[in-house]
Amino acid sequence: MSENQSGKLSAEALSRSVFGALGAVRPEVLVGPAVGEDAAVIEWPAGKLLVFASDPIVGASKGAGKLLVRVNANDIASKGGDPAYIAVTIVLPPSMGESAVSAIMGEIHEECLRTGIAIVGGHTEFNDLYDRPVLSAALIGVADRAFSAGDIRPGDYVFVTGHLGIEGMAILASDRPDLLKGVLTDGEIAEVEGWMDQTSVLEESKLLREHSSFMHDPTEGGFWGGLAEICRLANLCADIDAEAVPLHEYTRRVSSALGFDPGRLVASGSMMAVAGEDNVKFIEGAFRGTAIPLTRVGRMTGKPYAPPGEGPPVEELWPLLKRARR
Repeated sequence: MSENQSGKLSAEALSRSVFGALGAVRPEVLVGPAVGEDAAVIEWPAGKLLVFASDPIVGASKGAGKLLVRVNANDIASKGGDPAYIAVTIVLPPSMGESAVSAIMGEIHEECLRTGIAIVGGHTEFNDLYDRPVLSAALIGVADRAFSAGDIRPGDYVFVTGHLGIEGMAILASDRPDLLKGVLTDGEIAEVEGWMDQTSVLEESKLLREHSSFMHDPTEGGFWGGLAEICRLANLCADIDAEAVPLHEYTRRVSSALGFDPGRLVASGSMMAVAGEDNVKFIEGAFRGTAIPLTRVGRMTGKPYAPPGEGPPVEELWPLLKRARR
């Protein structure tokens, strides 16, 4: 296929750039990716629960393959599951060529190897209707119990790990460093770009899941968007100490200079959890001695949740990415 031709990749291109990058080997995958295979066949472990998630990547370019795996794995982790099987869709403008396919699949493969995920299928094509990559994935995980917001009770504590806006700040440093110049030094911008390596919450989910009533991965809409989703699901309000919500000094400086709410910046890399009072000591004890920050930020109240109005969550990243270049 020439770089200017739209359509699916050839069998030869798939062999060169896709089928050699299939993540972890899992023996329960009985039928995996191959030309002509329409779906994977997986032997399901007895007594386990299936956890399913699907998310795209539309706001990042550098590291988009790694981030695709992480945002989906984080959703599995929020349900107390271990991510296991992923199907990936990659649609690229023809001008990007097969080398871009190979690079993206390489990122996906490495992240899947790191987290034990097998790539079991997907779709890859060039399409001249797009001028940027479009990546999407469907990920299946394995869990021992079902987490439900119906288990949240008034008086339960709200926790958050890490700090706000990790993913959003990393995307700004990577894709729009011009916005950060004059606010952060070049070294600080490079450090923030490296925050993309902190966007996985698999480790904290393993520390939280035994004693939490509910977990949530705050992505679009950030911390406040994630909190609203928890409250809506539980039909309860929350009393949050806004000063306690963790914010990195770099994020504080950038948000002040650019005039945005860091609590509404896409926030992969943090995990929110709700837990009863009797479980607080176990959760805080599990994090003691680890490098993962854990902050108690408030409590659920008995007041029924009242939605502020219809509409999508406010996300600060999209208008920032559209600002004029400096």
